[in-house]
Amino acid sequence: MAIKSFNPTTPSRRHMAVVDNSNLSPVAPLKSLTKGKSATGGRNNDGRITTRFRGAGNKRRYRAVDFLRNKDGVPATVATIEYDPNRSANIALIVYADGVKSYIIAPNGLKVGDKVMNGSKAELKPGNCLKLRDIPVGIEICCLELQPGAGAKMARSAGQVAILRGKEDVYAQIKLPSGEVRMIHLDCRAVIGQVGNLDYMAAKLGKAGKKRYLGFRPHVRGVAQNPVDHPMGGGEGRESGGGHPVSPWGKLAKGKRTRNPKKTSKNFIVERRKK
Repeated sequence: MAIKSFNPTTPSRRHMAVVDNSNLSPVAPLKSLTKGKSATGGRNNDGRITTRFRGAGNKRRYRAVDFLRNKDGVPATVATIEYDPNRSANIALIVYADGVKSYIIAPNGLKVGDKVMNGSKAELKPGNCLKLRDIPVGIEICCLELQPGAGAKMARSAGQVAILRGKEDVYAQIKLPSGEVRMIHLDCRAVIGQVGNLDYMAAKLGKAGKKRYLGFRPHVRGVAQNPVDHPMGGGEGRESGGGHPVSPWGKLAKGKRTRNPKKTSKNFIVERRKK
C-alpha cells in the first residue's frame, strides 16, 4: 500500500491524497456473500434524527465477513484481496479445501495465493486464526474475541494491532491499540498479524464532496451558531464559545467520563487506556 498524490489541476486535487489500491483484485464482490444495505440517514425507527449530520452518500452492499473463524483444520487459499466500503480495512476472499468460500479481514502482508488456516494446528503466520492459549507471548495479533465463540470484536480496523503480553490461569493479558491492558479468556480466538491498509489514516479527501459520498452532511460548529441554537453560540465577532465545550443540549463534550462505574467488565481491565 502507498499514498497517491495528484498534480494540482484543481483546488481539490492540490491536497488530495488517496490510498493506492492498485494491488487489490479487480473483481466484483462475490454475490453469495453480499446483501443489500439500507441507509438510515441518522434516523431511528420513528423517523426522528438521533445522529445529526448524516444522510445521502453512495449506495453500498454489505460483505458478510467471517469474524468467527471456527472452521478448524481445513486449509484455505486466498483468492482475492478486495476493497470493502463498510470498513477501513480491506477484506480477503478465501476458498477452503472443501470448496467453502468466506471473507476475512485482510492482515498486513497477506497476498493472493497465500495459505491460511484456523485452529491449533495452524502456523504462526499472518492470517491464521488460533485460540490465545495456542499463541506464544509477545506475538502481534488482531481481530480479537472478547467472549469465546462470540466472534472478533477488537482490533479490526485498518492498521490496528494488539499484543499478547502474558498468560495466567485461564486468562491472557492483552495490550489493546488504545493502550488498555485487559484480561481475556484463553479460549478466545485471535488472528496473527496486524490489520492491513496501514496508509488509510494518511489519506486526505481533498474536497467536501467526497465527504458527502461517504454519507456525511455538513457539520456546523457550535460557536458558529446563534445563542438560540447552541449553548456555545453567539458573541461579538469570533468568540470562542466560553466555558467548557458542551453539546447542543448542555452535556459536557470533552473530558467527562461516560463509562458506567458499575459495569462488571471493569474487573478485567488491568491498566486503563492512556488519556
